[in-house]
Amino acid sequence: MPNIPTVRWTGDELYILDQTLIPVTVKEVKLSTIEDAYNAIKELKVRGAPAIGVAAAYSMLIDLKSKTDLSASDFESRAKYLNSSRPTAVNLSYALNRMFNAVNNKKDKTSLELYNMLEDEAKKIHSEDIDICQKIGENGAELLKDNFGVLTHCNAGRLAVSGIGTALAPMYTAYERGMKIRVYADETRPLLQGARLTSFELSEAGIDVTLICDNMAAFIMSKGLIDLVIVGCDRVAENGDAANKIGTMGVAILAKYFNIPFYIACPSTTFDLNTKTGHDIVIEERDAKEVINFAGVQTAPLNIKVRNPAFDVTPNELITGFITKKGIIKPPYIENLKKAFKEF
Repeated sequence: MPNIPTVRWTGDELYILDQTLIPVTVKEVKLSTIEDAYNAIKELKVRGAPAIGVAAAYSMLIDLKSKTDLSASDFESRAKYLNSSRPTAVNLSYALNRMFNAVNNKKDKTSLELYNMLEDEAKKIHSEDIDICQKIGENGAELLKDNFGVLTHCNAGRLAVSGIGTALAPMYTAYERGMKIRVYADETRPLLQGARLTSFELSEAGIDVTLICDNMAAFIMSKGLIDLVIVGCDRVAENGDAANKIGTMGVAILAKYFNIPFYIACPSTTFDLNTKTGHDIVIEERDAKEVINFAGVQTAPLNIKVRNPAFDVTPNELITGFITKKGIIKPPYIENLKKAFKEF
């Protein structure tokens, strides 16, 4: 994969890798205004919970450096605006809250000092994400063995974060250690993140990857080709219920039936212990045209009723464990998640 970071801050300008163009085109685009940033997140030009958080943090800085009358209220309004772009991934609100708290109640600071404090915080969020991904890779790789078949859903790799990924991090780490693994990537309808992004980045890295349609997972499992499932996540409730890309719950149910371990890999910032259960997680509903069309071609009647939830919630009893920077967390989740991530 071309060496273009998912999110790049130059000190004055913000660039993202436009993921709506992959795999046909690999191209960086500049976000010049706060509206550009909002639209880039909303339209999935930048996507993946950790990458959204990093991009949003830097987006707070866009076009502000030359202003001399900044106040905490300016940053608060920007944070609220960006946070409304996508409701499900908790990393977005976490990053924006960190940015706002970095300058809140700093009334004695000049505009330049406020700006510099904000930039320092964004850089910390960025570097922490890279470190978290590395640790997830190291901890998750311990679950893999030579010649394992691993199924993943959506994209939780390098394109979704600042480092080597969350769900794909154990695969990258195992591969770097010389382990032979086979990855099966669900295409992930309706926006094909598995087909366009996961299969792209894994094949570019030299990892053995096989693309399958979402409705082929049960067949592949029934043939004994899958030893482990690892997916990413956008929000984990206090009880261990986890919201991830639509279709994840179905994969978890299949894994349970075929007695295949089902793991979720995610950063600390994805654990939302203030949300009690998955029933309390707001699920984003996206435009019907994403379902009515496939690869730009109309495939259904324009006047048909459509449901297009972007996420579903996997119940905690279907989750074997969470792969985190602090190790692998197993049930009981209310007790063990609180112990591991009480600061969140």
